[in-house]
Amino acid sequence: MGSFLPWHLVPIALTFLLLASTGLATRALARQALSDGAATLAGCAALFSGYAMFCAYERTAFAEMTGGFWIPMLLLLILRDSTPSASTWKRALDGSTAPLAVVVAGAWLSNAPVGVMACYLLAAVALASARLLKSWAPVVRAAVAASLGTCLSAFYLLPAAWEQRWVDIRQATDDPGERIENSWLFARHADPSLELHDFELHRVSLIAASMLAVALVGLLIAWNRGKLPAPRRWWLPLAFIPVAVLILQLPVSLPVWNLLPKLRFLQFPWRWLVVLEAPMAVFFAAAVWPAASARRWQRLAVGAACVALFLASAAIAAQAFFQPCDDEDAVAPMLATYQSGVGVAGTDEYEPPGADNALLASGLPAACLVNDPSIVLGKSTGEPDAVATWQAAQGSCEETFAASPTGAKNRAELFAVRADTGHSGYLILRLRNYPAWRVLVNGRPIADLPQRDDGLMAVPVPKGTADLTIDWVATPDVIAGRWLSGFALLLLTALCLLERKLNQPRLS
Repeated sequence: MGSFLPWHLVPIALTFLLLASTGLATRALARQALSDGAATLAGCAALFSGYAMFCAYERTAFAEMTGGFWIPMLLLLILRDSTPSASTWKRALDGSTAPLAVVVAGAWLSNAPVGVMACYLLAAVALASARLLKSWAPVVRAAVAASLGTCLSAFYLLPAAWEQRWVDIRQATDDPGERIENSWLFARHADPSLELHDFELHRVSLIAASMLAVALVGLLIAWNRGKLPAPRRWWLPLAFIPVAVLILQLPVSLPVWNLLPKLRFLQFPWRWLVVLEAPMAVFFAAAVWPAASARRWQRLAVGAACVALFLASAAIAAQAFFQPCDDEDAVAPMLATYQSGVGVAGTDEYEPPGADNALLASGLPAACLVNDPSIVLGKSTGEPDAVATWQAAQGSCEETFAASPTGAKNRAELFAVRADTGHSGYLILRLRNYPAWRVLVNGRPIADLPQRDDGLMAVPVPKGTADLTIDWVATPDVIAGRWLSGFALLLLTALCLLERKLNQPRLS
């Protein structure tokens, strides 16, 4: 988008596209049971929901906002039953399985938490539908789609899973502000370090309570009015979602968070609100939209009232949630920092195991010659949360060297240094030490580098000229993921052809 739009318009355009896709996908889901007008109202209710506004204004969580599209598409495809009288396999492969696999892959590739929620939601809805339909068709469809969709995204997912051992990923769930136990609905804590966390949690809890109330009250009203479709196999799985989301916000659900793989990596129970958006919108629309026999002015009145409600909610969200951008976080300063080559601050969960980001000094040169590979390069001011800084006057580096041109423009994965040293020693590079780096010194590979407390690479160099080339290479997990995705793409093509063949009308 930045290639053809001014940068200050890019986040606005992206937000618009994500919210619009949320509305359109929810409308498509609602259209399976509601009229055009009610389905359109459901789409609007989803994109103007409290969590969608919170993600747009407060968090700018573009990746997570994609769940507003993927989740209703997943529900649409798993709940479809276009050939109820056919065999189990034909009911399962009715043309929905291949696109459902694409949805699963899209969820994983858009946002890992959305991928986790999508897979658990798919399993739960498939089991509920199978029980209601008294058929294994939903389970078969879900199993095939989940397996194929996960394999389609294997070029990302397999390295992401395997390479977690390269980093201190536990910090993503062990930090007090990101522990499930500290984020229950309306929780309060005496710990002063959680004061800001509790402030945000209170706001999200209000959003969660309001969305859950709208979903459950809307469900009861719609059921009482007879607005839900007669075959309950469609709406009953949707009705389970608000109940499940409510339970997951409460301490009673802690065993579930601890037992189900990767669920704790959601970090916050309220992330499940993205799954609640579509069911809440469907039940809200079913509850308030006039019956088919109602007069035109009644539909106009309801539509006008809902428009006023949605605009008011957007205005309130813009006022209550919007966070202005700090000067240093604007596009121009960030781009200038990137182009200067000084590097960027690390994230704790992605530091090498045993390393400490607090020891990683800012302002380091590309390469620093030292005798002792464990030497501390920067100095801290001693203030809380202060970042250590390096300056030449500190004397921790005997010589400094700049990065050499590599001939590969804009390739952060290729790093080169040419050093003329007065003695043998170690070059401390402004790179964290990860297994995918291939280090060559004068054309010879170097392995088993010394470990540093700040996680930087310490490369032994001889006296005299040392040409260093550090290249990020494709490790076996990356290669395996690519092959698996390619094979899955062939299987997806075959599945599309199979579903098309199975659902061709037979000529009498």
